[in-house]
Amino acid sequence: MIPVREALDVVLGAVEPLPPEKVSLLDARGRVLAEDAVAPRALPPRDNSAMDGFAVRHADLAGGGPLRITGVVAAGNDGSTPVGPGEATKIMTGAPIPPGADTVVPVEDTRVEGDRLTVLAPPAAGAHIRPAGEDVQAGQRVIPRGSPVRPAEVGMLASLGRSFVLVHQRPRVAVLATGDEIVDLDAPTTGGKIINSNSYGVAAQVAEAGGVPVVLGIGRDDPDGLLEMLGRAAGCDVVLTTGGVSMGDRDYVRPVLARSGVDVRFWKVAIKPGKPVVFGTRGRVPVFGLPGNPVSAMVVFEQLVRPVLRKLQGFRSLFRPVVWAELGAEAGTVRTRTERTDFVRCRVERRGDGYRVVALKSQGSGILSTLVEANGLLVVDAGQDRVEPGARVRVQVYDPALFDRQDAGLWDEG
Repeated sequence: MIPVREALDVVLGAVEPLPPEKVSLLDARGRVLAEDAVAPRALPPRDNSAMDGFAVRHADLAGGGPLRITGVVAAGNDGSTPVGPGEATKIMTGAPIPPGADTVVPVEDTRVEGDRLTVLAPPAAGAHIRPAGEDVQAGQRVIPRGSPVRPAEVGMLASLGRSFVLVHQRPRVAVLATGDEIVDLDAPTTGGKIINSNSYGVAAQVAEAGGVPVVLGIGRDDPDGLLEMLGRAAGCDVVLTTGGVSMGDRDYVRPVLARSGVDVRFWKVAIKPGKPVVFGTRGRVPVFGLPGNPVSAMVVFEQLVRPVLRKLQGFRSLFRPVVWAELGAEAGTVRTRTERTDFVRCRVERRGDGYRVVALKSQGSGILSTLVEANGLLVVDAGQDRVEPGARVRVQVYDPALFDRQDAGLWDEG
């Protein structure tokens, strides 16, 4: 049995980001850039006006006399007609600065009488002009490879004229639930049968982590049959099984994985819930044998599988956010197994500038409803046998809404 941290080092050390693929710009959102985005030209390409007003020569403003309006330039025009001494050109926001002009006077600071312009409040030289390359210089690396593509990156890539970009592939993840006792949705549950929740819950975790789940179905407790089912995972980047990894007479997954060519790296992790975990590789494909209990399978996925899927996609941020919180007294003392790192289902909430957490009273590995109720996992390190109310504890947070401040925003006065 190896510690969780050591197991995580093993699984992350076994994988590298997947090769790139070319996708359309809108399909790149949420992916990781696999190339540097370099500007082919300056943005903006020419000096342009930041205001509606008049393009003038600043030297002409010293005398205070009126200027003659000789033209109009709008955004999208070439602005090639020069501004001579004593002249002004009406200009719109975003329009290129015409040759000869070096300053823009906002329209509200002027008075117009026919073709005569009087400047009421002369600005400083160069005022209200956006210089060429103010945003991006030609040849500049604007977005480095390895960057997640957010809406801002999509907008910038569009500005660079990129209709397609290279991003890391999303991993295809085979999901195989095992056990004679499980049946699929809508099947009769007589005779002690239970519905296969693992395939669907774990597949949803795969998709939430950015992977592409490939649900193989249900593998029965038969070595030859399991071997045939695992053969259906050919072409996938990751293989996940649930169930059949403990020490029972009909727990065949570990030996079947070895028969299928998997080099088993470890079996049993010092984690609660979820000690019976198998990990190995078949070539470059990581293979996980997760526990059969639904909570154990999903908790182990979060700690060991999700970081692998994130790394395969090129993400540098692999883990859930962790906050420090005060343990509430509602559930009393949290008691744990000293030899294992315990991930306790909990509810965490904001309290002022900090967080408060309440451990859920039911922590059985088959009580899936507690994961529905929880929005985080309280982490109790190996070596501790209890955590008392009032203690400061680490909590992995799964609910991003926890970081939304509904009472904060643009209009805060404090």
